[in-house]
Amino acid sequence: MNLNGRSLLKEIDLTPEEFVYLVDLGDRVRRDKQTGCQPWRLAGRNIALIFEKASTRTRSAFEVAAHDEGAHVTYIGPEESQLGYKESMKDTARVLGRMYDGIEYRGFSQESVETLGAHAGVPVWNGLTDAWHPTQMLADILTMCDHARRDNPGRPLGDVTFCYLGDGRNNVANSLLVTGAMLGMDARICAPAGLQPSSSVQTIARGLAAGTGARLMITEDLAAAVARADFLYTDVWLSMGEPVGEWDQRIDQLIPYQVNAAVMNATGNPRVRFMHCLPALHNTETEVGRQIYDKRGLEALEVTEEVFESPQSVVFDQAANRMHTIKALMVATLGAAGGAGGAA
Repeated sequence: MNLNGRSLLKEIDLTPEEFVYLVDLGDRVRRDKQTGCQPWRLAGRNIALIFEKASTRTRSAFEVAAHDEGAHVTYIGPEESQLGYKESMKDTARVLGRMYDGIEYRGFSQESVETLGAHAGVPVWNGLTDAWHPTQMLADILTMCDHARRDNPGRPLGDVTFCYLGDGRNNVANSLLVTGAMLGMDARICAPAGLQPSSSVQTIARGLAAGTGARLMITEDLAAAVARADFLYTDVWLSMGEPVGEWDQRIDQLIPYQVNAAVMNATGNPRVRFMHCLPALHNTETEVGRQIYDKRGLEALEVTEEVFESPQSVVFDQAANRMHTIKALMVATLGAAGGAGGAA
């Protein structure tokens, strides 16, 4: 499959077959790294990494993946360019597109990454916006495949059930719902009515599900949502850019949806796994965690320490798979003949 020159701005930029191809390629380049066989499929390529939002996993994944494949990267942080201040995104796209072979963007506005994609003339990859998080989805589906098939080799994605609990309006929830629909999975969002995915996101997902046979559930009913789930997934309750003053209200809304041992047990699946895109507020070892404990007396928010540190937690597999699937994305869209080489 040839994806050379393609951008990934949101999940539906890919067909289901293309999405699965990238996940499979992520597995192949992971095995290449594990065996020490790493051809420089991006040798001579130059990649710009635009970050309007802070990052640990996304920046590290792009940088290590690029270096592994022989590419060079330039990090452009929030204070390191004229972007949005003296230079428009459209102008920035046309400048960087003449200097770089590919551009990653992690920021707030989906419109910004769409503008980059429309005007750069080179592949553009969405490292996160307020609307979508497609590179996280590639890692998440690889992680689900790893663990679902460890229990049942050859198990199709269509037989896998996941449930996201928490703020159902954020980028991860949007992307999970649409990705699950696109891949024919049993995809569930469990959130209070005021924090469920927007009607536009639901419309996209239901349209995809009509063609793939995916089963979708969006509900406040936790017991129904988690029943027989293979994976429970959550995210922080207040996203980057949202006012810190909203913490109290958000905690009140979402504390019933905390992933704890009782919720894991409520799945009725002894092999259920826990997922989180990180960072997670699972103890008081961070500044934010301590502030919340001092104010609310809560030692954890979206997930308890017990679940986070349990054998059922696969969060660090997810984090590692960010690098492998991002590498696959860059190799496929920048490498010669679609980048797959002998791995295809």
